[in-house]
Amino acid sequence: MIVMLLVMIAVFYFFLIRPENKKKKAMNDMRSSLKVGDNITTIGGVIGDIVQVKDENIVIEVGADKVRIEFTKWAVSTNNTADKAAAKAQEAAVAARKQAKKDKKNK
Repeated sequence: MIVMLLVMIAVFYFFLIRPENKKKKAMNDMRSSLKVGDNITTIGGVIGDIVQVKDENIVIEVGADKVRIEFTKWAVSTNNTADKAAAKAQEAAVAARKQAKKDKKNK
């Protein structure tokens, strides 16, 4: 009975709690690495470029009129600049693996 309870707790931890903690850590890392020039999307759907980074806040420029809006860092949902760079790096890695396979096959 006790063994079954311990197994259930372990399953609960590895399938629910641990992934959530990883997600929180990734979001905190992303928010702490924001820099001027990054293109971001807020949790409200506002998309803009960062023009100023403060301790807890950021200022972004949106639209053709270059309107500046200040948000807290926790309101940032995604860093579009970093996401695009990561996607390009992944594409390059896949292309390199394909090329290596092709070269190995041709030998």
